[in-house]
Amino acid sequence: MCSCQSMKGKKMKIVKWMPALLATLLAVPAFAQSTDTPKIDQRQANQQKRIDQGVQSGALTQQEAANLQKRQDKLAQHEQAAKADGVVTAKERHMLKREEDRNSRAIYRKKHNGRTTH
Repeated sequence: MCSCQSMKGKKMKIVKWMPALLATLLAVPAFAQSTDTPKIDQRQANQQKRIDQGVQSGALTQQEAANLQKRQDKLAQHEQAAKADGVVTAKERHMLKREEDRNSRAIYRKKHNGRTTH
């Protein structure tokens, strides 16, 4: 008889903790998709430095630098649009990363195309 009451007590404890457990499990995906984009922000800063370095070294012409800057500005606009609804989804992050990849290749190509300001 004692073990029966013990089982009822355990079931009651489980039932009491179920709402808290469910709330926690449902909240986890909300944290997984936030508007924080530290990797994207850091990469944009690195690419901006690459453009600035290219201008200073003469590897980029003013026209090339202006074109690359427009691409960076467009990426920043896309990032802000992705953040506008309060959540940057995995799909949006993927699209931003692809745009960063394209911009990175463009920076490399422009810096190494043989055109210089000197």
